[in-house]
Amino acid sequence: MLFTGETERSIDEKQRLSLPADFREGFSSGIVYASPGPNDSIWLSPEETFEKKANLLEQSLLPDEDAMEFEQILFSQSRRIEIDKAGRIRLPENLLLLADIANQAYVLGVGDHLEILNQQRWSEKRNENIAKFLEIMKRVQRKSGGGA
Repeated sequence: MLFTGETERSIDEKQRLSLPADFREGFSSGIVYASPGPNDSIWLSPEETFEKKANLLEQSLLPDEDAMEFEQILFSQSRRIEIDKAGRIRLPENLLLLADIANQAYVLGVGDHLEILNQQRWSEKRNENIAKFLEIMKRVQRKSGGGA
């Protein structure tokens, strides 16, 4: 499944976030892997996607120091989470702290995973990103002779 769109969600006192039904469809096994993401975000990956990416990391028999440090942080800070019957997941406190998320957050569909971001930070970043996106689109159109 390709995750697209964005939605604002609240996080309850038990650190649970309700996944919208259309996003839940992408987690067919009922398992979500929550991991630290770049840009102060929490990544939510379907079980198959997370395992596939983990296997790609492990293909080197002798990883370099950066790869070993990356794996150490990624896997030690990631959590395997079951989606409950109400469609909620309990977000790990360590990831909420890393992403500076408290009661409200945005959930973004980003291709093969979801990203959870601080509500205020995403609102500001979205406007910056849209401005950049439009400029990139204009450059591509100029290079391709004006076609869409």
